[in-house]
Amino acid sequence: MLRFLIRRTLGAAVILFLLSIVAFLLFFGMPRDPGLLMCGKTCTPANLANIHHVLGLDKSIPEQYWVFLHNLVLGSNGFDQGPCPAPCFGYSYHTNEAVWGTLMDRLPTTVSLTLGAAVCFLFVGLGTGMLSAWKRGTLVDKTVTAGAMVLSSMQIYFLGPLALAALVYQSHLFDKPAYNDFTANPASWFSGLIIPWVILSTIFASQYTRMARSSMIEQLQEEHVRTARAKGMSRKYVFFRYAWRGSLIPIVTIFGIDLGSLLGGAIITEYTFGLPGLGKLAVESVFFSDLPLLLGVMLFSAAMILLFNIIVDACYAFIDPRVRLS
Repeated sequence: MLRFLIRRTLGAAVILFLLSIVAFLLFFGMPRDPGLLMCGKTCTPANLANIHHVLGLDKSIPEQYWVFLHNLVLGSNGFDQGPCPAPCFGYSYHTNEAVWGTLMDRLPTTVSLTLGAAVCFLFVGLGTGMLSAWKRGTLVDKTVTAGAMVLSSMQIYFLGPLALAALVYQSHLFDKPAYNDFTANPASWFSGLIIPWVILSTIFASQYTRMARSSMIEQLQEEHVRTARAKGMSRKYVFFRYAWRGSLIPIVTIFGIDLGSLLGGAIITEYTFGLPGLGKLAVESVFFSDLPLLLGVMLFSAAMILLFNIIVDACYAFIDPRVRLS
């Protein structure tokens, strides 16, 4: 297990390194001068030259990337705004704040949204999927399958405004979605995120319902499951003791990818409900052409996806004894 984790971690580091090269070339190797974006409307040649020197833009592209990588790993003291401790993505063109500090300020909102929704859609999706597989061919199965098909075709930018109009602005049953610090007021934290949780989990739960149902039905056709039934074991025992664990492998795989992606920023959900998370920050960085901020969000999101892929792979051996990590 340890060798596997070390190997996967090194592989993830290589992927991040290659991704940083591509991202750097996309953002700082463009013909357009990034220094002009930071200089502003009242830019003078002297100010532009100073910005080029501070950001290292007066050097060749390989030298610029080396400076970027050095700042990312070791930090930098070469910015006018002050020292930039590692991991240093530089300073925002729009707010003049350290990019890493901005990411950490927005991260609690995204984590709260992601974990709350993940708990909802995982339990609801698995529960309804297993029920549908247990009642295969019955009215319950057909109803659950049809409902999952309808909900999976919905989009957050459609359900979100409808939920706001019906539950917040018309009936006033819920407060307007907002992020509140959990440690300061847990009740406000919960009430401010309940609508985004429900809407986000509705979309994902329908997908997990269909996935859990198909995976469970496939597992019930496996030889070891049929052998267990032939030995006289009850259908309920075989269902939960043998088939259930085997059906979790594809679900855990997709769950790890979804969780990593959401932690990198649930862009549509956060922007629809006005939540100040990483997803909304990514949209703002594009709107203001804030290249350091956009680069930071992208690399952070990639790191989250890679991290949860490693965690998911490590969980395989605990879920299914037939899986061995090598």
